[in-house]
Amino acid sequence: MRVTLCDVGPRDGLQNEPSTLLPAIRAELCGRLAVAGLPLVEAVSFVRDDLVPAMAGAEEVASALPQVEGTQYAGLVLNERGYDRLRASGLKAVHLSFGATASFQDRNAGSALEEGVARATRIAERARADGLSVATIISCAFGCPYEGRVDPGVVYDLAGRAATFSEVVVLADTIGVAVPSEVRALVTRVSQTLRVPTGVHLHDTRGTAIASVLAAIEAGAMRIEASVGGIGGCPFAPGAQGNVATEDVVYALEREGIDTGVDLDELVATARWLSERLGRSLPGRVTRAGSWP
Repeated sequence: MRVTLCDVGPRDGLQNEPSTLLPAIRAELCGRLAVAGLPLVEAVSFVRDDLVPAMAGAEEVASALPQVEGTQYAGLVLNERGYDRLRASGLKAVHLSFGATASFQDRNAGSALEEGVARATRIAERARADGLSVATIISCAFGCPYEGRVDPGVVYDLAGRAATFSEVVVLADTIGVAVPSEVRALVTRVSQTLRVPTGVHLHDTRGTAIASVLAAIEAGAMRIEASVGGIGGCPFAPGAQGNVATEDVVYALEREGIDTGVDLDELVATARWLSERLGRSLPGRVTRAGSWP
């Protein structure tokens, strides 16, 4: 069995860090992740610099990305202007996103939920015409910082709409409230009923992410999004803490006999390098403990 890992550290990880890294350092981080064997790296987001200063200079990052065989770089876009910038940058993979609740969609993207879905549909149509790959992330799929519990039926309906224009639909636990049974149930329903490749994007805010990753894979998830060192969060989601650490996911999956194609030692070295650049210890457990055996 092979699972595709997407490291979102250079984007979702760094966007919530108090320290802002220069574009050249962020590009180097992407390259180190590629050398470690990550098949997909979310390198940048094309958003307004004043709203997310840590993502400033996306074009500089994109132009400095080292090309490593077997690795594709992706960029997140929230609107047509962002897509125009991504297209001009030369990146070949587009990540789209909208919230599962109206409140989060308004805080995160400044639009109504229906408008967010319509916008993602339009951008996906352009991306496919341009020959780019498209993945859609549904934020707050398991819980919202503003509205609390989220009806799985609502998420399923949104996933069905995203499946019409996306190659992959990713269910995101943006604030880290999901437990394995919830993840297993929703991934099973989406992947088996909609027949769309399904992924998860999990935050380890309450310590349930690794167990939920394993439950997602048992339910048929084909893609796992994680962040090197366990860095991250969301500036528009109060209480959102770090993503599940990529090295922790790799360790758990490989020990379970699931091939990731990632060099764990190289990944741990990258997390330690990043820790030095950020000037603080990172929450990833395997980086602190070391790989084993």
